Amino acid sequence: MSLSTTLIRLLTRRAFGLIAAALVLLPATASSQPAASVTVFAAASLTDSLKSVADAYQAKTGSKIVLSFGASSTLARQIEQGASADLFFSADTDWMDYLNKAGLIAPASRKDLLGNQLVLIAASTNSHELKIAPHFDLAGALGDGRLALADPASVPAGKYGKAALTTLGVWDSVASKVAPAENVRIALQYVARGEAPLGIVYATDAKAESAVRVAGVFPDDSHPPIIYPVALTKTASPQAQAFLAFLEGAEARAIFVKAGFTAR
Repeated sequence: MSLSTTLIRLLTRRAFGLIAAALVLLPATASSQPAASVTVFAAASLTDSLKSVADAYQAKTGSKIVLSFGASSTLARQIEQGASADLFFSADTDWMDYLNKAGLIAPASRKDLLGNQLVLIAASTNSHELKIAPHFDLAGALGDGRLALADPASVPAGKYGKAALTTLGVWDSVASKVAPAENVRIALQYVARGEAPLGIVYATDAKAESAVRVAGVFPDDSHPPIIYPVALTKTASPQAQAFLAFLEGAEARAIFVKAGFTAR
């Protein structure tokens, strides 16, 4: 056998070996590509618990969950203006209805997932107790201070708060003392930082912040039921359906309940 023939055979074997190796590596390379992310627009009061749910889902599936938190009103308007979101998780039914009427959610995917309580908070260093009842002296308790409250004109927590105070005959006496916040978590921080002596937030918010304590709980019949609906948007990616199913499952429910939400 000539030297040239031997060299050709060696090169041919080497070429076949490289091709075989490439074929073996191709599936692994494809499977290592990151899965498409799912973007969730969610009420600010869901911040801690939904982060935990997303972490659990990502650990189990490898799918990336991108979370954007804010007032439900703000998020709904962003979706209306074309913001890219796969799921909308609202703190009330009004803003979900708003997007539904605009044709921007998938109605069949909508679920009323969670409930909450409305509470009056004070700084943890403030030991003053208030019994929440008709015509209770909230204005006197505030003194020269302000009442931290999410914007009652549009933000769910603020709307629930105004409704409760109106039902109890207290709203007119404190309306001028309200420090409106962009969302409920900002109202929470007003009290936590000592910028307001009292505030109205959800029970789950109070539980998440050690610098505040619950000074009173509003009766459930003093305001509309606090309901958190979730739905896919009309432009949701196929991967979003799987995360929605996870949100409805036992593992996510346990995380939400531990945070203080009620499962519906």
